[in-house]
This record gives sequence, structure tokens and C-alpha cells, in this order.
Amino acid sequence: MDAIFTIDQIKPVAKLLWKEGKQKKVWAFHAKMGAGKTTFIHALCEILEVKDAISSPTFAIINEYKSNIAGTIFHMDWYRLKNEEEAIQAGIEDALLSKNLCLIEWPENAVSLLPDDTFNIYIETLDAATRRLYSTLQ
Repeated sequence: MDAIFTIDQIKPVAKLLWKEGKQKKVWAFHAKMGAGKTTFIHALCEILEVKDAISSPTFAIINEYKSNIAGTIFHMDWYRLKNEEEAIQAGIEDALLSKNLCLIEWPENAVSLLPDDTFNIYIETLDAATRRLYSTLQ
């Protein structure tokens, strides 16, 4: 998938991404700070009919949501992780092995914990209002 979009087009792009990657359980969102990872995940959770409050797990590291479409979703932010041992202590490995949908921001901070079949999503900032999202299925 490859899409260029603005904020008002984010939900249709999220729907297309779900259609492409819904068979994958671990999704890794790669982007620079401020590119819109959390905003995109919020839109994705809305189309997956999450009723919980959707927020950045920067301090909690893992947020858990319930979805009418995808079941349990773990939204993780690995930005503050110093190493993989800290990730394991935070319960990340358990979430990854749970067979539930895992949406990960900053996956590069513990890349060796990601399964081989991770769905990699890349978000690039094109200008203040426009983003490019592309994905790779392994």
C-alpha cells in the first residue's frame, strides 16, 4: 500500500490499511517524531470500533483496547524503552505472543522482539498537512 493523505482523509486510508494487513497480528509503525503515528493509530482504532478512550501509551508503554472487529488490541509505544530487558519487564513480550493485534510505535527501540511476519508501516511527513504512508508485508 502507498497513500498520500491529509488529516481529513485519514480514516479511508486506515480502512485500506486494515484491509491489507488484517491477517497480521503485529503492526510496527515507523516514523519520525510528530509524523502522526498516534493520530493514525487513533483513526485505525476508530474504524475498528474501539469504544475505549484511545490515547498515546508513551508513559504506560502499553494500552489495551477492546474492538468489536479486532478483539483485544495492544497499543504500544516503545519510545522510552532503554533496552530489550526493560521491554520484557514491561510485558511487551507477553503482548506480542498473545495472538492479539499489537500496534507498535517506535519499534526500532526493541526490534529483535518483533516477529518475522511483522506488518511494517512507514509514515513520512511531506509538508505540515500531508503525509505519505506505505507498508510492507513480509
